[in-house]
Amino acid sequence: MGVGSGRLYTAVAAGGFRRYATYRAATVAGVFTNTVFGLILVYTYLALWGERPHLGGYDQAQAVTYVWIGQALFKTLGISGGGFEDELMERIRTGDVATDLYRPADLQLWWMATDGGRALFELFGRGVAPFLFGALFFDLALPRDVVTWLAFLVAMVLAWGVGFAIRFLVALSAFWLIDGTGVVQMSWLVGWFCSGMLLPLNVFPGAFGEIVRALPWSCVLQAPADVFLGETAPLSTYAFQAAWAAALLTAGRLLQSAATRRVVVQGG
Repeated sequence: MGVGSGRLYTAVAAGGFRRYATYRAATVAGVFTNTVFGLILVYTYLALWGERPHLGGYDQAQAVTYVWIGQALFKTLGISGGGFEDELMERIRTGDVATDLYRPADLQLWWMATDGGRALFELFGRGVAPFLFGALFFDLALPRDVVTWLAFLVAMVLAWGVGFAIRFLVALSAFWLIDGTGVVQMSWLVGWFCSGMLLPLNVFPGAFGEIVRALPWSCVLQAPADVFLGETAPLSTYAFQAAWAAALLTAGRLLQSAATRRVVVQGG
């Protein structure tokens, strides 16, 4: 990717940021919703960890912190969707994607840049406030050194890359399905459960726990949360996340090529 292409995708990302920044009422409503949902989860966790101290290897403060990390990253990482995928699937359905394919830009990188701008806005516009609320009213297990915060930032970027790759694959399914709503809803449900949004994946015992922690969705929330909480080695976590990101982005590239040939064959 040359300098000109880099400028193009930077402009696309900036456009994605500005686009979501215009939805001020929705942002305020989202902050309120995430804060309320965070409170519900916190008091559920307090009751659960009160009965089972150190469940999943977390103490009570870590469990509460995990909740507010989840609320900060919920929309940032598109755990329940709501990013570019709905628009891309609609463009595929209407045939407007044919215009996208004629752009002097790669389809995957274009939507990745768009989603990057959205994620950056969601982090600061919707994610920070609930976390600050949690830090103000609850005893959180916050890192005491800058290195851990920086390590968390890297893990969060890799988590976004994995999340984007999953959602890009979901969106491309619209090339073969008349209605991709079912695929989207299934991906949301799987994402909620397998990312650790409802419960930390560390609490699941035995073979089932090993399986869910090995799936790509664990890269999205569980992995960065464990880096933040000091429960995992950052470098091994990065390797795990990067491996899944590379595999899924490559799969997206291959599926995009197949979809492009399908459009050409159909005369699109």
